[in-house]
Amino acid sequence: MSIVGKTIRWVLNTIPRTALQRVADWAVPIVGLLYLGKGRECPICGAQRRKFLPYGYGNVREDALCPRCLSLERHRLLWHYLMNNKSVREKIESLPTTLHIAPEVCLMKEFKRIYSSAPNSYITADLCSPLADMHFDVQSIPMKDSSVDIIICNHILEHVESDSKALCEMYRIMRPGGVGVMLAPVDYTRETTFEDDTITDPKERAEIFGQYDHRRVYGKDYLNRLSAAGFEAVEIDYAAEFSDYDRTRYSFGCDHLYIVRKI
Repeated sequence: MSIVGKTIRWVLNTIPRTALQRVADWAVPIVGLLYLGKGRECPICGAQRRKFLPYGYGNVREDALCPRCLSLERHRLLWHYLMNNKSVREKIESLPTTLHIAPEVCLMKEFKRIYSSAPNSYITADLCSPLADMHFDVQSIPMKDSSVDIIICNHILEHVESDSKALCEMYRIMRPGGVGVMLAPVDYTRETTFEDDTITDPKERAEIFGQYDHRRVYGKDYLNRLSAAGFEAVEIDYAAEFSDYDRTRYSFGCDHLYIVRKI
């Protein structure tokens, strides 16, 4: 592991997340100066580097973090899909009411640009992030039934006590005809999700679940969990649609996209 990778892992596991959210926007680009060159391109911000920065709380992934917009592999993959799927892009550009839970900085900036003429239609929310408009537990969302058209909730469900409660809440507030993006880290070698609420020690959680604040490891049944809340759910291996060259160029990783709809 590189020195930069070790440093980033130490920072992620030592400094509170709210503090990181305040300084990452200027600190990461400074580190990114070490990676000037060509070979990688971010489809979100257009940055070119010889490679992306390493990132990870436990197992550090090389070539993961864009030093300009702070996107990770899944963010670049998702944004490319959103902007290049005609029906999805047209829906977003019609400026429907959108709830972005635990907003990723790289995506939030782009959505705010798109929603500049209707800023009240783009709502960000988090449990405690200083960047969010609203603060709440996703297991109990203080919003009216059928009040939002789009929900973006990525890599959150593995953190909450009851993912079924959170999913039912998101189903409740979504309007019929609405759509959602609900990505999660999925272990495709597992047929079923593993969770054990008796495991509370952060070090033990990191060893078993992959991160100190994760409560479960999703298996291939993740799609069924989305459907159990009432959604029509689809799994898309979007990265597989690209050449090896472009997958490396954009550093897409191997996550699948999970898109849900309320009929």
